Amino acid sequence: MLLVVTGPTDATAEIVIGKLRARGADVHRFNPGDFPSRASVSLGFDSRGRTTATLRTPQARIDLRAVDAIWFRRPDPPRADARVDDGRVRRYIADECALHLNDVWNTLACDCLPARPWLVAHAELKASQLALASALGFEIPSTLITTEPADFLGFHRAHDGSVVSKPAGPAFNRHFAPEIGRYTELVSPRDVAYADSVRHAPTIFQAYVCKRIELRVTVVGERVFAAEIHSQTARRTRHDWRRYDLAHTPHRPHALPPEIARRCVLLVQRLGLAYGAIDLILTPAGRYVFLEINPNGQFLWIEQLTSLAISDAIADWLAARESTTRVEAGTRVLAATETLA
Repeated sequence: MLLVVTGPTDATAEIVIGKLRARGADVHRFNPGDFPSRASVSLGFDSRGRTTATLRTPQARIDLRAVDAIWFRRPDPPRADARVDDGRVRRYIADECALHLNDVWNTLACDCLPARPWLVAHAELKASQLALASALGFEIPSTLITTEPADFLGFHRAHDGSVVSKPAGPAFNRHFAPEIGRYTELVSPRDVAYADSVRHAPTIFQAYVCKRIELRVTVVGERVFAAEIHSQTARRTRHDWRRYDLAHTPHRPHALPPEIARRCVLLVQRLGLAYGAIDLILTPAGRYVFLEINPNGQFLWIEQLTSLAISDAIADWLAARESTTRVEAGTRVLAATETLA
């Protein structure tokens, strides 16, 4: 049995679920946003530590111990019942429910894509990503993560003002998106005039890296799918391709050098992940520079523009876990039958 944990309007998940069901897989879908108002989760232990874990949704009753693999895609956070109107109580309920769900996921023996939530949260830490990428042999940009204005000004001078800034973590998007987007931006003279504001929250500053193209490298297990993003052909995407100008930004498959592909797989594995979306720069001089890894990054637009079979690879990964469990279970039953005979 496979469980896909995602929101109700996730078209990417629908495509992969369709591929899995076409193969005969037993797939269920759960959105934590339905918990606890429309879904329930119970976890029990007897005196010997044997567990029961049950998820009830409007569609099904699921024995979570029978789940072979979970795909954590794009879940909504838990939400209190609409009848609870006190804001503090609603926040308390949401926090407790999120903690309970993560606790439940961690008790299960199944494989997870990209990983269990606590591993995903660790993999999102930008400084840890850079340290590991450098240790694996990637070139990285000179970087400063700080709340000290003097350190920022010194870094800015050291790189002759050719510096970009970006958020230190995902909190900005959680609190302000979609009303406000925060992209990688060149630090302007006006920004320098407001250097003192750096003290209010950590910010990442990096030396600007000249680009020939940018690369989105999607790793599924040990399979690597690299796509070129020709971000320099459009003014809108020059400093951050996530501003999306797809009509003027060609996307093509890219043949990574074997050593770079190997490092991408190692990076994902060392972070404890089975999936990762890695952003690289290919410089005019032909150097590959690591920027960051998103442990649950989007991929559908890459697939649609390049025909790279990423959703098939995800379906393969999940289906292999289910079929392996079925084969092992069948082998155990056969062995027991032979013993009894």
